[in-house]
Amino acid sequence: MTQQTPVTEISYASLHLPEPLFRGIADAGFERCTPIQAGTLPRALAGLDVAGQAQTGTGKTAAFLVAMFAQLLRNPAPADRPLTSPRGFILAPTRELAIQIHRDAELLGQYTGLNLGLAFGGVDYEKQRRQLEAGVDILIGTPGRIIDYYKQHVFDLKHVQVLVLDEADRMFDLGFIADIRYLMRRLPEPAARLSMLFSATLSQRVLELAYEHMNDPELVRIEPEKVTADRVRQVIYYPAMEEKARLLVGLLRKHQASRSIIFVNMKRTAERLEATLKANDIHAEAMSGDVPQNKRMRMLRDFHDGKLPVLIATDVAARGLHIPDVSHVFNFDLPQDPEDYVHRIGRTARAGAAGDAISFGCEDYVQSLPDIEAYIGRKLPVEAVDASLLAEIVRPTYQSHSGGDRGGRSRGGHGQGGRRDGGGRGGRRDGGSPDRRGEDASGSAAGTAVDGTPNTTPRRGRGPRRPDTAPGQTPAAVASPGVPTADQSITPADEGQKKRRRRRRRRGGGQKAAEGAGPEVATTSPKAARWAVIGAVVAGAAAVVAWLALH
Repeated sequence: MTQQTPVTEISYASLHLPEPLFRGIADAGFERCTPIQAGTLPRALAGLDVAGQAQTGTGKTAAFLVAMFAQLLRNPAPADRPLTSPRGFILAPTRELAIQIHRDAELLGQYTGLNLGLAFGGVDYEKQRRQLEAGVDILIGTPGRIIDYYKQHVFDLKHVQVLVLDEADRMFDLGFIADIRYLMRRLPEPAARLSMLFSATLSQRVLELAYEHMNDPELVRIEPEKVTADRVRQVIYYPAMEEKARLLVGLLRKHQASRSIIFVNMKRTAERLEATLKANDIHAEAMSGDVPQNKRMRMLRDFHDGKLPVLIATDVAARGLHIPDVSHVFNFDLPQDPEDYVHRIGRTARAGAAGDAISFGCEDYVQSLPDIEAYIGRKLPVEAVDASLLAEIVRPTYQSHSGGDRGGRSRGGHGQGGRRDGGGRGGRRDGGSPDRRGEDASGSAAGTAVDGTPNTTPRRGRGPRRPDTAPGQTPAAVASPGVPTADQSITPADEGQKKRRRRRRRRGGGQKAAEGAGPEVATTSPKAARWAVIGAVVAGAAAVVAWLALH
């Protein structure tokens, strides 16, 4: 958390908070409340439920943390509460947001003596489990890992005094609503606990959830237009598809942004854009849902500390994260949901600061622009794509993690979605020719190395190869058992023998004649025997019918 710009006349000193909590707030540099804090804290501190809507970066996290700490300090835990039963319960939709809430809670609650627990997927399964088994006062986490531990009876939710749902609409977007209802049904009754719900938007489905599981919550709305329009300098360019990367590099160099977030719509775009920026001496890293958790945490830490100047992200990082001093937000791809636009540009101009939000209206995503402008209630100023902004850039080759080319045509001449190695089934992974019958992986003839020396290496998956010829020996001199060599004669009788054997094998019958025997006597096959029996039965039946007709 950083020093907030005073935007209301309500000070934290006037809220009469417990002394340990007020010391933590003072250490965080907070003096006066933001609009969402001024609207929700008086009611929440009185023990009444609230549902708050405000743009990201306006202090929602501090609002519910201050209310939670005050409630727990003023109302001691019951004497019969076990250590594995948390008193405060905070649910967040993403791992990054849960980590951010935990970090802010450590700062604000450092003098309260309350133990904090963190549970989210991807890392530290046993470590988190041991921490919860040791007992925590406040549990912060994501729904999946929380339910996992709950079903294993690592903790229970019978003594929860304060519940917080952060970014509730994002819970719906990510498909967590069934998990949320599962957990809320296992909490004490709404009248027996303080419940707070915060989000950047309060849609109808979020309000239904609030009224179903909360005790007559009061709605506090801070409209996004009143937060972003004055302090975020918004502009849009209309580049061609092939100009987007050049324009981005040119703008990054022009503005010399020390901390920028670039938003894209697809993971593949993020990976390619990262390669492009690195090839042009811009230190950038891409964060998406597929990046391992340890790497994601390291990226956010480096970006937060200023070691990483450019962070490329999909919308997984667009919600709830508080990263101070983000000077520029680039919408490399316009979002398809107007609300996501507000969440994205909310990464800059946080807590009263100013910032720039630059969007690209390319032909793939510009159709979202009318809905975005209708949602924010204003037209985005248009800037021309000047030739001086289109930087000359180095085009990288996109290498996938599996070793094949990514982007353009693969080494085998097939586009994306075709065969990765350019060969058929069983082809080499390095993009060379596939193994063919009679030819080894290096492309030379079977049994012969590239330099012409005998090759005795067995072929993979095809059993041992036949013996190679010795020096000075012709291939015809090497004979396999039962296979005539070049100097042996094959008579027409032998050819006829082979044909009869093949025919009997296809029919499934026949008795193999001894090697070297004369013409074989064909035996009756099972199929012919069956037809003979059927014919005998039919003939017998006809004879019976004829006999009956005569008598």
